[in-house]
Amino acid sequence: MFVSSLMAASAAAYAAGVTRLWKNAGVGQGISRGQAAAFACGSLAVAVALLSPLDELAERLFTAHMAQHELLMVVGAPLIAFSSPLVAYLWALPARGRRTAMTATRGRGLGAVWMALTAAPTVWILHGLALWIWHMPSLYDAALQSEAIHAVQHLCFFSTAALFWWGMAHGRYGRSGYGAAVVYIFATAVHSGVLGALLTFSPHVWYPLYDRATQTAGLTPLEDQQLAGLLMWVPASVVFVAGGLYFFAAWLQESGRRVRLVH
Repeated sequence: MFVSSLMAASAAAYAAGVTRLWKNAGVGQGISRGQAAAFACGSLAVAVALLSPLDELAERLFTAHMAQHELLMVVGAPLIAFSSPLVAYLWALPARGRRTAMTATRGRGLGAVWMALTAAPTVWILHGLALWIWHMPSLYDAALQSEAIHAVQHLCFFSTAALFWWGMAHGRYGRSGYGAAVVYIFATAVHSGVLGALLTFSPHVWYPLYDRATQTAGLTPLEDQQLAGLLMWVPASVVFVAGGLYFFAAWLQESGRRVRLVH
């Protein structure tokens, strides 16, 4: 109930902000139609991960649990980060609240903290730590046994992934920083792929709670883990490679534009 209420409030605030922004600046200004569509698709991915029967299936099938996490981290998070939600939420505020928030964010304190938190090295480290630490058997099993810990796990996965993609797309150097973004994205593809490969080729089950004598969905526990590892390894790597190529193309375009301006 809490998750569904939070998601509904988030969607309502985004819609209100975009409506007010477009009413003042024109449709597609500030937040493009593509960004609005990205928010809708990202929110749908999060809803499927957390509110659909997939959430219940994830308690019994590691592959379903991995699909849930991939929807949060490599589908929902980048789409929502791309959609500029903070701009929409800012415009959802009344005029006085909007001015107050803008003044606060432009100040040295809050602004400096946000810049440091979303710096490319910071978000890369945070995202990597969340991925590897939460896949430690003790913590992963704890999340399966406790709804509160499970909620914290999902929050860590989504928030660090959203910060990662936000830092790549909206970093302090703008498009000129996309060259560095390519490096961090491919580095993330490598280390997350290594974790997926370890799960895939491990000769034993990592998480005791999934090591059941009975088969689930026709899979043995080890086959279930292998399929989950492949899901983390292959589809997620495809997303990272596609994202890296997108930022590389944008960086080349920006570099060409700067050269033309100089000459």
